[in-house]
Amino acid sequence: MSVYGPVVKIHPVVLASIGDSYERRNEGASRVIGTLLGTIDKHSVEVTNCFSVPHNESEDEVAVDMEFAKNMYDLHKRVSPSEVIVGWYATGFEITEHSVLIHEYYSREATNPIHLTMDTALQSGKMNIRAYVSAQMGVPGKTVGVMFTPLSVKYKYYDTERIGVDLLQRTRDAPNTTNGLTSDLCQVGGAAGRVQDMLATVLTYIEDVLSGKQTADNSVGRYLMDLVNKVPKITAEDFETMLNSNINDLLMVTYLSNLTQAQIALNEKIVVL
Repeated sequence: MSVYGPVVKIHPVVLASIGDSYERRNEGASRVIGTLLGTIDKHSVEVTNCFSVPHNESEDEVAVDMEFAKNMYDLHKRVSPSEVIVGWYATGFEITEHSVLIHEYYSREATNPIHLTMDTALQSGKMNIRAYVSAQMGVPGKTVGVMFTPLSVKYKYYDTERIGVDLLQRTRDAPNTTNGLTSDLCQVGGAAGRVQDMLATVLTYIEDVLSGKQTADNSVGRYLMDLVNKVPKITAEDFETMLNSNINDLLMVTYLSNLTQAQIALNEKIVVL
């Protein structure tokens, strides 16, 4: 639970990248570190990307490849100019003395950077993800220390990221951890099934309220009224005509795409001959 400070919103691609860099770490390395990229507003820090930074760490000292971090950030700015350095991450469960030294470097690259820790060793039985912000402490003119204060962490995703998250969820309890993307038709069918289940839940709630089994909630009623008002007023015949037209357009685009791919593949084979 955070004491003060912004809310940290993390995208799934960041967590996947941190886990991948940990699995690919050098032999003998106990943890990996890297730079967090994203956007900052008044009340939150949104982490949308990251990259690992090579470093050597021992009990007595730590060395970070600052030049590599600078070059990687310059390359990222060419692709995503809106993403800035918002902090840094480290795998592990605790904040060490070396973390304070690394944080000092990132304090020169960003204003009040965050520090993200990811427990890849699963010391508590799960992959805990925590975010911190540093604050100076001590008596003026005397020895000054650094205190890391925890921040609230939330998870946010784009629609494209949701596809990957759903795919990983399906493989979690499956005996075979290999699973492929479903076809477009299966995705439409699954989405229609979920909508049907939600509508059944809404109808059950309305029937319980009307029969007196459940107390009416004004906020839920307002949400339902907004939902009803957003439904377009269209006859069943017009809706079926519009749906069939869109499906025909989609099938035509799919056919032309497959035809283009076949033509390109055939052209490549002809060129090789």
